[in-house]
This record gives sequence, structure tokens and C-alpha cells, in this order.
Amino acid sequence: MAHADIGTKFLKKYNGPVDDSFQITGSKSESNRLLILQALYPSIEISNLSNSDDSNLMLNALNSSETEINIGHAGTSMRFLTSYFAVKQNSEIILTGSPRMKERPIKILVDALRALGAKIEYVENEGFPPLKITGTELTQSTVKIDGSVSSQYISSLLLIAPTLAKGLTIKFEGKITSIPYIQMTLSLLNELGVNTSFEGQFITVAPTKEITNTNFTVESDWSSASYAYSFVALSENGKLDISSYKTTSLQGDSVLQEIYKEFGVSTTFDEHTILLEKTPNYTLPTRVEFDLVKAPDIAQTIAVTALGLGVECHMTGLHTLKIKETDRIIALYNELTKLGGTIEYTDETLTVKAFKNTLNSDVHIATYNDHRMAMAFAPLLLKTNINIDDAGVVSKSYPSFWDDYERFQ
Repeated sequence: MAHADIGTKFLKKYNGPVDDSFQITGSKSESNRLLILQALYPSIEISNLSNSDDSNLMLNALNSSETEINIGHAGTSMRFLTSYFAVKQNSEIILTGSPRMKERPIKILVDALRALGAKIEYVENEGFPPLKITGTELTQSTVKIDGSVSSQYISSLLLIAPTLAKGLTIKFEGKITSIPYIQMTLSLLNELGVNTSFEGQFITVAPTKEITNTNFTVESDWSSASYAYSFVALSENGKLDISSYKTTSLQGDSVLQEIYKEFGVSTTFDEHTILLEKTPNYTLPTRVEFDLVKAPDIAQTIAVTALGLGVECHMTGLHTLKIKETDRIIALYNELTKLGGTIEYTDETLTVKAFKNTLNSDVHIATYNDHRMAMAFAPLLLKTNINIDDAGVVSKSYPSFWDDYERFQ
């Protein structure tokens, strides 16, 4: 599914009040996991499903009768569907994607599935999509995997684990990263009645023939909430109500509540609504440091907030950003520099170092087919005129983004 082509969006500097309320679509991360589980266990019913391109692509792929399925830029879909089709007996499909998707590595997941008995071949380049997948019964029940890889590889295995005759035990080698996303998958399995354990370097999932708890309401997306946090942080005395959220979240990006305290934003829960408010007379720190190994998807928003506020910001734990929709570290360096920032980076860190007193005006922000680049830079309209190129890319995770923030444009 292609995103809406709305071209470049010119955002004129906004000097008015920041005060609004809106509902954010269901979590893409939760939705995509539940869609795979629903395909494996059809009795599951899902409410507040994400309306993102990625979730629609997942739904279409799961319902498709085609022999070739193209999932575009949707990395989650590529990884989750690889395992799903590996266990879908009596099926044979080619799973492919965009040119960028064909550059995103998948060897670690394919190797793990092959070790379990899967029949997967590379159609073009070794280690990369497209894949030819012949569904079969996976006869093995234990697999080793590097703990530092993308959590989506691990979640992909966990989602099919309860359908295996002997369940699954994953043994991690080395340090495990992105643990919240692994725990999200395990928590969803637990809520659906699947027994799991995660102790030390081992995860075990019990075989489960039938799901006992079949109704599930998806929490709204915390990654999408990050842009609201940035708007409030960059405002003088803004406040935004967003819904629907849970005080105890499965999503790692809920750490936004703590991170944005540093930028003077408070978070108050009222049932399923959260109120974000700029703390009156707040004195900003001169430098902040964040380890985002458990929440790398909010790095772009944080970097832009820091630039807009003139706060030096050092972020670590970003090694997975290089294999996202684009190399997000390089993309951030390019676009923040255009605005007048001085940026330093390595393969896993980024520092917003120094600033001009005012940001450069009328800059064109390239989005690199990356929804988070478009949305992360939008709040800078509170500081300067800014152009977001290929603005329709937001539909990948948050189709109503421009409508929600329309009053500030």
C-alpha cells in the first residue's frame, strides 16, 4: 500500500496557543502482533486496531490469496510474516517489498527458522528479501539467537511459538536489547492464555492448541504520542489531551513520561486520557543524556525537541536505527544540520551539540520514506517556518497526524 501523495507541506511559524485534544490510533506494534496471533487463532477479536498503513498491509497480506506478497516499506510485516508463512502448511509464497526492504537484513531470522525446520529460500541476494517460503511443520523446539539483534526477529519467533508441537525455547547469546518489545510480545501471549517464561538468557513458550482469552483492546500508540510531547515541550505554556492510554503499558515508548520531564512536560492520567502540560517557569537543563536502547523509535523526536529548545542532548543505544526505514542516524545528522545544529554521531550514538540562536527558516526536511522523520520535525513550526517533503509518508503509522495538528498549521 503506497502512502498518500500530498507532496511538500509548508508549515508557517505558529505563535498561537497549544491547547487541544485528540485520540491517537491503536498501537501499531500491538496491532501487528495481534493480527498474526488472530491468523493463527481465529477466535481472537481485536478492538481499537491501528489504522496505520503497516497494519493495513499486514491485514491484506494475511487475507491474500496471491502467490507473491509485496509489503512495501513495512519492516515489521516482513519479519512477522516470514515466520507466519513458514508455519502455514500447504502454502508457498514469495514475500517481497520495496527496494529499501531488499536492503534490510533478514538472515538472522531465516537462519533461526531454518534451524527449527523451516523451508525458506532467498530469491535474489543471500541474507535479504525477497524470500520464497514453503509452509511446513517445524519439528525442532530450541533455537539460539544473538540477543543484540532487532527485537522484531525475536518477536516473530515468539508469535508462532505456541503453535509448535513442543513450543519453543530461545537461548540468547550476548546482551539482549529492545527488551520492552520482547516483553510486549510475551505479555500479549500471556493475556491470551499462553504460558511463557523469560529468565536470564532463555525464553520458553508453552505449546497452546486453543486460546482462552479471545477479546483484546489495543492501547493507543506511545510512539505517536511522542510528537504531542514535543509540541508541548516547544510551546510556551501548552497543554494537550491525548487518548486512549493505560497507566501500565506494554509499550517501551511509554518511557516518554520520564524523558520529557527533563524538557519541562508533565504527564497526568485521567482514566484513559493523558494530559501533557508545560511546567510553569521551568528552567531547562543545559545538557541531557538518554540511553534509548529500550526505546529507539523516539530518538528522532527527542533530537528535534532538544534542537528546538537549545538543550545539548546525547543519546546512546541507537545501533538499531541504521536498519530502519532509512539509516535514521545519518538522516538526523543531515536534517538537523540544515536547521543550524551541530551534530556528532557514531554507529550507536547521536549528540545534538550546538545551536544558533534561531533556527534556519524555510528549510526543506527530507523524509527518506520514513514516517518518523516527517512527524518528528513538524513541531519545529513553533520555532520557525519549515517544509516537510513527502508529507504523506506519515500514513505508515499515524494517518491522521496532519489532521490532528491542523489547528497549529
